[in-house]
Amino acid sequence: MKFLFGLLALLTPSVAFSAEHSAILDLTSHWVGITSLAIFIIAYLFVMAEEFIHLRKSKPVVLAAGIIWALIAWYYQSHDIPHMVEAAFRHNLLEYAELLLFLLVAMTYINTMDERHVFEALRTWLIRKGLGYRALFWTTGLLAFFISPIADNLTTALLMGAVVLAVGGSNRKFVLLACINLVVAANAGGTFSPFGDITTLMVWQKNIIASNGAVTFGTFFSLFLPALVNWLVPAIIMSFAVPNEKPKGNSNQLPMRRGGLVIIILFLVTIAMAVMAHSALGLPPVLGMMTGLALLQLYAFTLKKRGEQTHLAGSPIPYDIYSKVARAEWDTLFFFYGVIICVGGLGFLGYLTLVSHTIYGGWGATNANIAIGIISAVVDNIPVMFAVLSMMPDMSTGQWMLVTLTAGVGGSLLSIGSAAGVALMGQAHGSYTFFGHLKWTPVIALGYAASIATHMFLNHAMF
Repeated sequence: MKFLFGLLALLTPSVAFSAEHSAILDLTSHWVGITSLAIFIIAYLFVMAEEFIHLRKSKPVVLAAGIIWALIAWYYQSHDIPHMVEAAFRHNLLEYAELLLFLLVAMTYINTMDERHVFEALRTWLIRKGLGYRALFWTTGLLAFFISPIADNLTTALLMGAVVLAVGGSNRKFVLLACINLVVAANAGGTFSPFGDITTLMVWQKNIIASNGAVTFGTFFSLFLPALVNWLVPAIIMSFAVPNEKPKGNSNQLPMRRGGLVIIILFLVTIAMAVMAHSALGLPPVLGMMTGLALLQLYAFTLKKRGEQTHLAGSPIPYDIYSKVARAEWDTLFFFYGVIICVGGLGFLGYLTLVSHTIYGGWGATNANIAIGIISAVVDNIPVMFAVLSMMPDMSTGQWMLVTLTAGVGGSLLSIGSAAGVALMGQAHGSYTFFGHLKWTPVIALGYAASIATHMFLNHAMF
């Protein structure tokens, strides 16, 4: 939830602690920094090979996170700087805690809706409508594109991914293509709204005064057509590979279980509260999400009093909302911990600032902003964008919108490049994989290039 991933100011050294700790060490060329970078790369190689070695993706990155920060702490302790590393680590840990709670609420709602047969009812309704896999491919992609700017790309991907699995779970080819389509659509849809992606939110909140004007709330909507192109180009090409069949299954309409509609409404209210907590109250969105979880818990209590039951291991017990919490995708949640802490460590070592200075100083704004999107396919776009904002290069409004676009959609190039992709790998485990996505990366790259060209053509007055 890049909006969720949100608030992850994995701050670069010059920003995070410059006022309090001016003696931060540059370890980018030291063996500690080089070793930490190598450990992170090796861990990511294991993540990419999950499909073949069957090692859960969270395990290598969580281990790498511990080793990287232990190395950093040891070196700083040896130089009698005992508290700087602790402050940096606690900062990253706090941001992860916000992400964890946000995701846990979203996953709990989705698991609860699944238990109430919300997605099964939608699946049977779609089958009764006679929609084939290709029509479902376009329907879910279109919904993801327009839901993402309101909610966020991770929540959108999880929600629509549940629909895809409910409708076509037995057809692995359809699930793979539909999940890729959802990742691209959700990431693209989040770029033209300040609330659709954490990177857009960061750019908007920065109150940037560009060389030829200010970046305002309305400026982001200039990215609508480029974002649409970014999704449509690969979607059109992939649609020809979608099986020209209809889902198999019972054509009888299966109704939702009692309370399903109320839970859907509560979920929408929860998302609205998360957005309002940030935009109206200036508080982290997780406050709205946790408040929404409380509403769900209270409603679950009423279901329990009405005699509803939860079936665990085949044995019915009184309705228990915490059983839905337990079903959260914990491998994905721990994977986020590992990535956030690892990247936070690399940022503390100075690598993010080094990369940003190198590309903007030598490549020029356009080439650098295009590269930012490619980099964000491997390293999460949050710290990369924050590094750019901390440098504040002198760019036109068009260039600021270009980097907003590329950082938002660049993560679609790889399944691990965005929170939406990582979450769907966990949700559609075995059907949507890293290498399955990688086969379609050239097609996604065409959409990436086409969206950049569209932006530079339509919004040339901003440059």
